[in-house]
Amino acid sequence: MDLGITGKVALVTAASKGLGKAIALELAREGATVAIASRDEDALQSAVAEIADVTGKVPLYVVADMTSGADIERLVATVVGQLGQIDILVNNTGGPPPGFFADFSDDQWQRAVDLLLLSSVRLIRAVLPGMRERRWGRIINSTSVAVKQPIPNLLLSNAVRTAVIGLAKSLSNEVAAEGVTINNLLPGSIYTDRIIHNNETMAQRTGRTPAEVRAASEADIPMKRYGRVEEYAAAAAFLASDRASYITGVSLLVDGGVHRGMM
Repeated sequence: MDLGITGKVALVTAASKGLGKAIALELAREGATVAIASRDEDALQSAVAEIADVTGKVPLYVVADMTSGADIERLVATVVGQLGQIDILVNNTGGPPPGFFADFSDDQWQRAVDLLLLSSVRLIRAVLPGMRERRWGRIINSTSVAVKQPIPNLLLSNAVRTAVIGLAKSLSNEVAAEGVTINNLLPGSIYTDRIIHNNETMAQRTGRTPAEVRAASEADIPMKRYGRVEEYAAAAAFLASDRASYITGVSLLVDGGVHRGMM
């Protein structure tokens, strides 16, 4: 299937590893010109080398912290300055630390808001005018199944990611007639470093081994396994495509069936 994004410019944040890197790789495979960002320059350079080796296309990379408004402005200006425009934006960040309500101070709550919500607001604010002018754009927010089914021990993520869904749904209605779609991807347990870290944290709390925590987690998934980053990236590429032109304001679960709700 031709996704119709050859030559489109895609910016993927937190793309030096994990879900972000997998999405950037998939978009490059589909012919997009890709820019990636994260705070870790060494990891970015490694991701650039991997994507270039697989696709023959060398991504632009920019070191930037998604909790910094100034960094986001510089990131977008750099990508537009070197690649001309941004047609596809994938808002992706790491998550806030695990824990329960009593564990978190006001400063930790504010950092979670800056990381998950304000980063999306600032990035969308920076790229949306160009998309509206060209009457074509794709904005994808990588969030979590937690917005539909809160995950134990991830209180900050459960609370703040839900605000991103409200932002996306509201804004999607504002810009739908202008050729810009805004959608959310909701991963369940996709096997990344974050899943490994969360399993280790849960193991410490409960006196189990990480292997026991993983086995219990996978047993609760109808597919009986963690997802692969390539599976998640394929969903992102479709939402970024011309083929998804009549899909906006939706939250697509990529979770192996773990969410038991009807909606």
